[in-house]
Amino acid sequence: MTKTIFQKIIDREVPSKILFEDDKCIVIEDIAPKAPIHLLVIPKKPIKKLSEVKPGDKNLLGHLMIVISEITKELNIEDAFNIIINNGKEAGQTVFHLHIHILAGKNFSGFFPG
Repeated sequence: MTKTIFQKIIDREVPSKILFEDDKCIVIEDIAPKAPIHLLVIPKKPIKKLSEVKPGDKNLLGHLMIVISEITKELNIEDAFNIIINNGKEAGQTVFHLHIHILAGKNFSGFFPG
């Protein structure tokens, strides 16, 4: 199976600006940002998309949410950010390795349903 760009970043085969890393995930800056702050939270376990997670991934998914909480506090955006998970090509997913977008630094009022 061919490695995704995210797996290559995790394996240090492709450079990226890493803001956080532990044994379960990595947080990087998006190379094509859609907001002043646009980060990607990527599990090291290669799961293609959210709809393919298994019950055994519950702790990993919870861990990703905790990392998002911690990183947004560090960046002082804990009260003004959005998270997005694109699931599948029709939803805009272009890299088939589960990842969570953190978007901030822009007024998204009216952009997303309340």
